[in-house]
Amino acid sequence: MAENWWSPDLLGQRVDFGAWKGRASELARRWASQSRLRFTARREALLLVAVILFLLFVFGDLKLVAALMAGLVAVAAAAIAPGASNSLGPTAGGPAVEHPSTMGAPKTEGWRALVDAMPDAAIALAADGSVLHFNGLFRDLFPRCMSGIPFSHVTRNPELMAAVDQALAMSEPSVVELTERVPLERRLSATVSGQLAGGGGAGQPALLITLRDQTEQDRLAQMRADFIANASHELRTPLAALRGFVETLQGPAREDVKARERFLGLMQAQATRMTRLIDDLLSLSRVEMRAHLSPRGTADLGEIASHVTQTVEPLAKEANIAIALEISVPCARIRGERDEIVQALLNLVQNAIKYGRDGGHVSVRVAHLPARGLAGQQVEIAVIDDGPGIAPEHLPRLTERFYRVNAGKSRDKGGTGLGLAIVKHIVVRHRGELRIASEVGKGSTFALVFDEI
Repeated sequence: MAENWWSPDLLGQRVDFGAWKGRASELARRWASQSRLRFTARREALLLVAVILFLLFVFGDLKLVAALMAGLVAVAAAAIAPGASNSLGPTAGGPAVEHPSTMGAPKTEGWRALVDAMPDAAIALAADGSVLHFNGLFRDLFPRCMSGIPFSHVTRNPELMAAVDQALAMSEPSVVELTERVPLERRLSATVSGQLAGGGGAGQPALLITLRDQTEQDRLAQMRADFIANASHELRTPLAALRGFVETLQGPAREDVKARERFLGLMQAQATRMTRLIDDLLSLSRVEMRAHLSPRGTADLGEIASHVTQTVEPLAKEANIAIALEISVPCARIRGERDEIVQALLNLVQNAIKYGRDGGHVSVRVAHLPARGLAGQQVEIAVIDDGPGIAPEHLPRLTERFYRVNAGKSRDKGGTGLGLAIVKHIVVRHRGELRIASEVGKGSTFALVFDEI
């Protein structure tokens, strides 16, 4: 017999009974699936009906046959009656089924996901200029921004506000260059778009502003210029010395073994000095490039102080200087990059050992500072020495590049004049403070002060 057999119906047409059986089977499977979902959604109600029928059977006059019939009726009604488990919405314990009219329709809040996914800082404004939504990059630039507030409360830059008003009125895009100097110098390029597809209706964006931070690009250009100027100035002396030693070895001291050994030692010292100078210049450039980026990690000043103290112990022993650690705060945590704080503290401790008194003493102290008004708790990590001290006229210039109190002694000790400049830039990036106190003949104190979290 053929798989699909034919039979005339009352109208003389032919009916495909094989297709009819397939559709009937599909409808049966669909009904069984929906019935299962309805049972799942109404299981608590069915359980309550069963408990009531059982109590009526035990304590009342309800017969067993009547109780069973009532239970079967309740089960049939749960399987047949439409409700929360139909195809119009999600069911309890079952997957959500979309209504055909909503399938493929755009999500009303999809524009928020687009704002979040933008590679630049972005903010969406309503037709009245209030903030609707912004992404994480924009929050990093303006931490106090909140949804619902006027955009004028986020920034008061007159050029940007004028561009916003123009875009809202005339739907014309524009680009504005912003320069901020507080708390750090920073240049931003803001692009203000025109009318968006949402039309500025209720809850819909009317304006999109994107901001691209140009600070790093500017710092790279400045870094190149500074590096060329500083390197050419500082490298001139050791290069001249190396050239003189090479000419001497090639000429009068060609056969002088003692002179050759002495000059080779001097040449090695000058080459080491140039290497150290280039390393410090590159380190300073890296710190300056990130000065506008707020630290995201956390650091424990007590752990950092212990680590640095153990690291410099061999250097202190070689210089005949005793080093001590004083930690009065069990857990002094700050918002910061651990490696940069270690670098800053290591510079201060090495300076104290290099320029301290022979047979002297250096202390590394971590302590809380007295609270000042409404400001939060501050913690300091200080390096204290009993060396010769620094005259008052030198203190304001200590963090300048290549500034040295005693240039000859600094070069003899291997200093490059960049250590305190690196420390200053690290502290500025961490929104901290570098405090320097010194008295001639009594020693110096260099303290890094941060807000505790």
